[in-house]
Amino acid sequence: MSLTEQAAAAAQIPPQGGRAPGAAEGILRRQALRESAARTYARSLPIVPVRARGLTIEGADGRRYLDCLSGAGTLALGHNHPVVLEAIRGVLDSGAPLHVLDLATPVKDAFTTELFANLPAGLASDARVQFCGPAGTDAVEAALKLVRAATGRSGLLAFAGAYHGMTAGALSASGGATDVRVTRLPYPQDYRCPFGIGGTEGARLSAAWTESLLDDPKGGVPAPAGMLVEPVQGEGGVHPAPDEWLRRMREITQTRGIPLIADEVQTGVGRTGAFWGVDHAGVVPDVMVLSKAIGGSLPLAVIVYRSELDVWEPGAHAGTFRGNQLAMAAGTATLAYVRRNGLAERAAELGGRMLAALRGLAADQPCVGDVRGRGLMLGVEIVDPDTGAAAPALAAAIRQGCLDRGLIVELGGRHGAVVRLLPPLTLTDEQATAVLDRLADAVPAAAH
Repeated sequence: MSLTEQAAAAAQIPPQGGRAPGAAEGILRRQALRESAARTYARSLPIVPVRARGLTIEGADGRRYLDCLSGAGTLALGHNHPVVLEAIRGVLDSGAPLHVLDLATPVKDAFTTELFANLPAGLASDARVQFCGPAGTDAVEAALKLVRAATGRSGLLAFAGAYHGMTAGALSASGGATDVRVTRLPYPQDYRCPFGIGGTEGARLSAAWTESLLDDPKGGVPAPAGMLVEPVQGEGGVHPAPDEWLRRMREITQTRGIPLIADEVQTGVGRTGAFWGVDHAGVVPDVMVLSKAIGGSLPLAVIVYRSELDVWEPGAHAGTFRGNQLAMAAGTATLAYVRRNGLAERAAELGGRMLAALRGLAADQPCVGDVRGRGLMLGVEIVDPDTGAAAPALAAAIRQGCLDRGLIVELGGRHGAVVRLLPPLTLTDEQATAVLDRLADAVPAAAH
């Protein structure tokens, strides 16, 4: 018996198509006893995945689920895509070292070449890349350290509702934090506009507020080393930045010598219907923070930035696992596949149709307050039909109703009341219909 077979037997993983509900219950029970109280997805999704392909996950109990969480947006090509598996096997079969710190390797060279080929042209022509620790939050930390070193300033401009990771610096820039060095700016949105207006005028006021605050000598803004912005606020409730507003942020920062940092951890690699979220607005940031999909399902995180910011001394930002060869190979395959097969354009087209269908659902269901998104990054805000207030308990019931129907979704937003859909970019028309049908069935069932 192979080591893989021994491990499967120990975990009582069922044969293909089999069922082992007792094994699943035992694994879940042991997880609850052994793992920390900080675990998240495991609480709302009590399943034990044992096999997966594309959109589909099979649990240890034999049930199949359509996965619209996709590793929080990590799985651009879905689970175990053939090109990703082939790339990983190629490295394993080649005898190449798997751990090399930040040494140069052919695998790494292929990854950086493919990455630079897909960057916004205005950045790729004069950029540097720093390989960070394996998570996006470490890349955010690196970006903050970089701009502070380059500018000699310590302040930071960030936005209400933002989410940038779980390490101390990334958390300080996320919504809800109280770091005195971080100036919190209003992020434009239509449904719950901070100015009570929404639309073009709400976005204009957001930009005007930012400009006024920066130019006010009594505004109380610590000298900013950079502005950190998500092209679409994902965890914040799926709020796409208006293109004109994002262009205005670029103008405001550029004229004041403030580096613009685009957090593309979740929006990158075709997710929003363009290869990068900033591409919709034609904006070229000074720094891009990249992770999730760039690793092709494996841990990888980098920052890419203008060469003029490269003032670091050797070792200014390091990490033991920044040379993940398997992730680089999987990432190269993913980036190339998305590019060659026009999956960003496919996400824009299919996402537009799904958005229209979800708006049809909203017209029929009073508990759906708003539907929004960009590409295959979609959100449905659940509200109390009588008051219009966010309804997180009902949203949680809808999530559970989806799970009962074999659909995996997650919640986000300021009140945890936004049902989020992040299907893989390889989603077919038939699969999209199945996803929408299951959600459309779960909403009224939970509401009643």
